[in-house]
Amino acid sequence: MTDTKPAAESASSRSEGQQSSQQGAPPEQSLIVRSQTQNSGFLSRFRYHLFAAGFAFLLGPFAFLWPGQSPIDPTNYAERTRRVLQTTPLIDGHNDLPWQLRIELHNRIYDGRVDLTKRLLGHTDIQRMRAGMVGGQFWSVYIHCDTQQQHFEDPSWVVRDTLEQIDVTRRFIDEHPQHLQYCDTAACARKAFKSGRISSMIGIEGGHQVGGSIASIRQMYNLGARYITLTHNCDNAFATSTSTVAAGGPDGGLFKLGYEAIKEMNRLGMIVDLSHVSHQTMRDVLSVARAPVVFSHSGAYSVTPHLRNVPDDVLRTVKRNGGVVMAVFVNRFLKMVDPDQATIHDVVDHIFHIAEVCGWECVGIGSDFSGTPYVPIGLEDVSKFPDLIQLLMERGATDEQIRLLAGENILRAWSQIEQRAHEIQATGEKPVEEEYEGRQWHKGLKDAPWMLRGSREKAIEAGAADKPYMFNVDGSGKHNPAVKEV
Repeated sequence: MTDTKPAAESASSRSEGQQSSQQGAPPEQSLIVRSQTQNSGFLSRFRYHLFAAGFAFLLGPFAFLWPGQSPIDPTNYAERTRRVLQTTPLIDGHNDLPWQLRIELHNRIYDGRVDLTKRLLGHTDIQRMRAGMVGGQFWSVYIHCDTQQQHFEDPSWVVRDTLEQIDVTRRFIDEHPQHLQYCDTAACARKAFKSGRISSMIGIEGGHQVGGSIASIRQMYNLGARYITLTHNCDNAFATSTSTVAAGGPDGGLFKLGYEAIKEMNRLGMIVDLSHVSHQTMRDVLSVARAPVVFSHSGAYSVTPHLRNVPDDVLRTVKRNGGVVMAVFVNRFLKMVDPDQATIHDVVDHIFHIAEVCGWECVGIGSDFSGTPYVPIGLEDVSKFPDLIQLLMERGATDEQIRLLAGENILRAWSQIEQRAHEIQATGEKPVEEEYEGRQWHKGLKDAPWMLRGSREKAIEAGAADKPYMFNVDGSGKHNPAVKEV
């Protein structure tokens, strides 16, 4: 430590030291360095700090420091992207590859016609997912709206087909254990990423796929689905679709049974997805949701006024709700005039607007690869995700903002949805039993073993059958096709 005492005091000290030595005291064996000025003492004391600060100042424009890693040029967006996506999973909210397996292969994946680890046509294969540094994927088990259904109660095979899509999705995930890992919790998604696998989750793209039944929602959850898009391109027993409003129909928002469906989804921990729903449906759901909501593949309405996109007032409500809007790559949602000219820059515009209004804490990525036939220039397939991240960085996004966008937001929201479900269940809240008001029920038999008084009379009044199925047995006790009373 540098001593700043004046020179006269130093001389006095030396004189006292000499007297002590002459009186027999052992002489001090030390080297004392004296500074003659206050200013030089300050510079000497802090010269190493000043040197370090000056070096850092000179280095600043040319290097970006990463914990435990060598510094890099902050304009080296490719390296920054690589480092971010090596430590944070990029989770895409929507990919329709299972639909391609259905329409191209009829869900037959073992006959050797397709190898998802090889480069395929289209948007998606595992090879390109690896090149795109994908860390997690919500696979859509989509089935078309049934155009033959004129009423929610009309017979349809949609629920059966949805079960088949869940089945083929689980099977192709299981077929590639070295690359993919099925996950039904946010914690599993993080664990899969750390193990080097792509977490694979299931989302149902439309409330019509559960047949207007809240009981079916519970069973879809038990089968592993973790989000349901409340509508697709048709109204259902729960809510109004964007397509209805676009065609000039009324925006009826959330229907009576829809409020009960949201209640049950929150109780279960099923993610409520509001892509495809009408704007009033968005507002109605957010007014009653007890957990964060998600838009699995939507854009910003203020950037492109397509009804499939999210208005600013809804974005502000999503911010309060803790939800996530995952930016879509569909051309016609990005650029309504000349959609074929949509580019990666348009996606960046939507992301920045969502972040500006809702915050970087509520924006994500939801491509719609392998579903939409038309994608932006520069985002042609799943290998192009790093290009999007680099362009966002070039436009000013920080590494921490990119981490939120890539995967931290959706994992945080999903964890909160799970936690809220645990809290609701802990109160003893029972599963919702409400049904669609126009539901038609079986009438039973007149002589069925009724449990309650009055049930037989009600069944007879409703037209219950006289006898059970008789299997064409005639009076002699033999099966006889000629007997018409079956």
